[in-house]
Amino acid sequence: MKNKKDEVFAYCISERLKAIRHERGLSLDKTAALTGVSKAMLGQIERCESSPTIAKLWKIATGLQVSFSSFLTAESCHSIEEGEGSIYDPNMHVKTLFSYDKSKQFEAFDITLTALHQQQSTAHQKGVSEHIHVLEGRLGIFTKGQWHIIEAGQQWVFDADQPHRYEDKVGKTRFLTIIHYPNASKNEN
Repeated sequence: MKNKKDEVFAYCISERLKAIRHERGLSLDKTAALTGVSKAMLGQIERCESSPTIAKLWKIATGLQVSFSSFLTAESCHSIEEGEGSIYDPNMHVKTLFSYDKSKQFEAFDITLTALHQQQSTAHQKGVSEHIHVLEGRLGIFTKGQWHIIEAGQQWVFDADQPHRYEDKVGKTRFLTIIHYPNASKNEN
C-alpha cells in the first residue's frame, strides 16, 4: 500500500510526463521509442497506476532529454521542499539535494545503494558528466569497459554520456553525485 508521500511523487511524475508529451506533441508510441520504456508502462505511469523504478525514471528523463529531478520538482509538486524529493527502490534510495536549474546546468543527489546492489544507467545527453563523492562504503563504477573503485572520502568524475553502472561493494554505500549538463536542452524545464 502506498503512503501519502508515494502518492504525491507518483502524481508529480505523472503530471510532468503528461506535460512534456503535450508540450512536444508526443504520442505514447513516440515517447516509448525515445525512452525505451513500453507504451503500456508509460500509460500506467500517466494514470498513476504504477510508479516507475529509479532506473525507469532515469530512462524516461534521458530519453526525453530532461533532468531526473525535474520529475520531482515540477509545478504540480510545488509543496515538496528541496531535499524532500526522495524515491525508494528496494536496494537504492535517491534523495534530491539540488534540483535542476537551467542557469546552473546541474542537479545533485544523495544516493544510497545496499545489499551489493548494481544499478545500470543509460547514457545521458552528449557532454554530460557526473561528479561523485563517496561518503560511506565502497562504490564501483563501470564505464568505458572497466570498473573503477572509489572509497569513502574519495571523488571521481566521469563522462556520463554513455551507459554506466554503479555497484555497492560492501553492503551499504552512500555517495553524492552532481550531474552537469553543459549543453542543456532547450526543452529542459
